[in-house]
Amino acid sequence: MGIVYIQPLIALIAGIVILIAPKILNYVIAIYLILVGLIGLFPGLTS
Repeated sequence: MGIVYIQPLIALIAGIVILIAPKILNYVIAIYLILVGLIGLFPGLTS
């Protein structure tokens, strides 16, 4: 899987989790931002 497929998958999972339990929205957003930041800083992690 490349970066092209990871971000939409994360977004889909985050959306479903937010619908089920909206109280954890802040955690979902924080984890997503951390993952995107790490992938942006270290592109070799996904290969």
